[in-house]
Amino acid sequence: MTDTILLVDDEQHIIDLAKMYLEREGYNVTSAADGLIALDKILNDNPNLIVLDLMLPGLDGWEICRRVRAESDMPIIMLTARNDDIDKIVGLELGADDYLTKPFNPRELVARVKAILRRIGRPLTLGDNKPTLTITNLSIHPGKRLVMVNNQPVDLRLKEFDLLLALAENPGVVFSREKLLDVVWGFDFAGETRTVDVHIAHLRHKLKAMRPIIETVWGVGYKLDTP
Repeated sequence: MTDTILLVDDEQHIIDLAKMYLEREGYNVTSAADGLIALDKILNDNPNLIVLDLMLPGLDGWEICRRVRAESDMPIIMLTARNDDIDKIVGLELGADDYLTKPFNPRELVARVKAILRRIGRPLTLGDNKPTLTITNLSIHPGKRLVMVNNQPVDLRLKEFDLLLALAENPGVVFSREKLLDVVWGFDFAGETRTVDVHIAHLRHKLKAMRPIIETVWGVGYKLDTP
């Protein structure tokens, strides 16, 4: 079945350009230029992924992201015209999966859409049936996508789980931010890597009771430091 992408932006030329490139790849594309219209389409059409501008009439992108995350794990790529880290950080903290800064290369948008949908839509493989991974009081069940700390389940989002699993499968190994983007997000990325930092911060907050800690290796990246 064809995946549906909802483009939300009040600049028609951006909608037209992104739609052209996404439709070339076989996606079904719908659009909205107003935040309230976008929210209605999200609720009624249930798209597979949202490309969401922050600055919108009616309802801004932050509020749309907040409302979507209250109900579902639907993938969101945020668009921002600002070169200000705070916009990106706030968007990621609200639950966006990724962001692009305008002006953006439509080929990069397509690559990121593909990567996110590939990660969430991949069929179960033998690798997903690997046995439970246990490190002190942390247990990870890859096939069930379940994480437990002190035998209590911890609710992690898609990318948070994949990020933790990548680190836990290689305890003590230092991953650069670029490597984690490749392994977890599924694409090579030359540029800002704040996406990884924000997701690591989320993991640390949710896994405060975890005995192995996610350690920052300054100037390099992150590793899971076991007792």
